[in-house]
Amino acid sequence: MKKNRRNFIKKASLAGVAVATSTRVFSEDLSTISILKRNYSSADKAQLKVALIGAGGMGFANIDTLLKHDGVQLVAVCDLYTGRLKAAKKRWGADISTTDNYKDILKQKDIDAVVIGTPDHWHKQISIDALNAGKHVYCEKPMVHSVKEGHELINAWKKSGKVFVVGSQGLSSLGNEKARDLLAEGAIGELNYAEGFWARHSPVGAWQYAIPKDASEETVNWKSYLSNTQSRPFDAMRFFRWRNYLDYGTGMSGDLFVHLFSSLHFITKSKGPNQIAALGGLRYWKDGREVPDVLLGSFSYPTTKEHPGFNLSLRCNFVDGTSGTTYLRIVGSKGSMDVKWDEVVVRTNNISTNDPFELAKMKEAGMLVSDRKKILPPSEIVYKAEKDYKGAHYDHHGKWIEAIRTGGTVVEDPIFGFRAAAPALLCNDSYFGNKFINWNPETMKIV
Repeated sequence: MKKNRRNFIKKASLAGVAVATSTRVFSEDLSTISILKRNYSSADKAQLKVALIGAGGMGFANIDTLLKHDGVQLVAVCDLYTGRLKAAKKRWGADISTTDNYKDILKQKDIDAVVIGTPDHWHKQISIDALNAGKHVYCEKPMVHSVKEGHELINAWKKSGKVFVVGSQGLSSLGNEKARDLLAEGAIGELNYAEGFWARHSPVGAWQYAIPKDASEETVNWKSYLSNTQSRPFDAMRFFRWRNYLDYGTGMSGDLFVHLFSSLHFITKSKGPNQIAALGGLRYWKDGREVPDVLLGSFSYPTTKEHPGFNLSLRCNFVDGTSGTTYLRIVGSKGSMDVKWDEVVVRTNNISTNDPFELAKMKEAGMLVSDRKKILPPSEIVYKAEKDYKGAHYDHHGKWIEAIRTGGTVVEDPIFGFRAAAPALLCNDSYFGNKFINWNPETMKIV
């Protein structure tokens, strides 16, 4: 670590030297900007036929992103609401087939891969059925609805030989990749703490999604929607605002904490925490939802060969008057990194002290103290993605496509995906059960 940090400081000190892949700009406050660049691969563009199962907001977004890649064709869409099927044909062409039964899609031999964008309570079963049907799978996060489902899905994936990726798209970003390299180089010293925050303050941000005027049992296949959970009379709120209800969604932690876990685990090479606790409450959006709108999670990560022990604090606030704040901060013994999908800001504490008290104590300790000024490396370095960067979503889908075409692998496979999902899901268990939870990140089981 010390050797890596020396190398990082040396690079920072020589930041004025031009390099082929970056452009650096300096300001008087010792700040440096470095431009991150993505060189897109040119994998074989063999035609890939895909189908969408679950055509809500993320389902539409995933297909729009996939179709930006060469050689990808959408051939079928499944959803339980007729309005979304009509919207799919309008958006992507009248020639695509539509159905309200996902098994119809899995029977189609010409479909190579499926994108699963359903509510969380259907992720596991549709994923297993798709793998058993010989389809590659892109499944939205969290991969499962509860921790008890994780190993069953992992086992099905191992037997299938197919490429399965979980949709925490930020994992494949330039920002995450740069942060991973910087941490390994010792840019912030020895890791000891991390924190993440999501803030929203709008009805849509807080999951008060629009409910179509024609929502009814005639336009919604309500029976299929509930077929793997508790039976209830038709309720449009529970269908279109499903994230608010535990039978179908996984709350703030399953929707947003899981993104932060995915990025953190990728950057640190961690398998996850071994102790989990959560507090929170329903403070503002009292619309019948069953989950909190303010959630605080605290996690302890054990020392492993990949990283030293450290603590993690996560916050999610849907009542935040500032709105829109999202970040992951990783703190070490020598500095910190603020990580976003298209930017990393490294701050180091290498400024010499001028505090008379500290200088006196240093002399008492026999440390050499000199009045001579030093040449200091930048105290802040900003790494930004190029303006033409296509984004984390594009990269994440692209890596899945490339792995399918080349017989390769992806980072966020079901094992990685479960290790990110499990501590997020256990936040709910901790919150509702008012208890600490011990988790084994190696065996992926509750202790």
